Amino acid sequence: MAQAKHAALKEGDAAPDLRLQTDAGQGFKLSDLKGRNVVLYFYPRASTPGCTVEACEFRDSSPAFSKRDAVILGVSPDKPGAQAKFKANHDLPFTLLCDVDRTAAQAYGVWKEKNMYGKKVMGIERTTFLIGKDGRIKRIFAKVKPRGHAAEVLAALSAF
Repeated sequence: MAQAKHAALKEGDAAPDLRLQTDAGQGFKLSDLKGRNVVLYFYPRASTPGCTVEACEFRDSSPAFSKRDAVILGVSPDKPGAQAKFKANHDLPFTLLCDVDRTAAQAYGVWKEKNMYGKKVMGIERTTFLIGKDGRIKRIFAKVKPRGHAAEVLAALSAF
């Protein structure tokens, strides 16, 4: 299997703009959020155990993120219907973005070869990007472990 071509983004880089569909089927453009802090987290698949833990922790911490003028956005390759169901089932107060063709995952360098049950597959490497009000990447959290991650991101956000 060919290695996916991906960006080598680093802290300080301008965040690539995204144009995706939301869980409600509406158009979304990341650059419209310039002037706000953004927590952009990529996850493999809606309604799976790890993704549910991560989303619910962001949900439970969302008031603290709002106090720091931060918008939380979840991104996965799921279609709007799957994202909407996931959002409704877990009462998620933030937008989920649908990266069905994986252009955002490739732009952010998170579409990678993974080893799943001894088999090489391409998929999303769970990663979070903390984007500052200036549209630049302030922190990158790679190979995220879902439990405790929202608190880790909130602590980093509090540092700037």
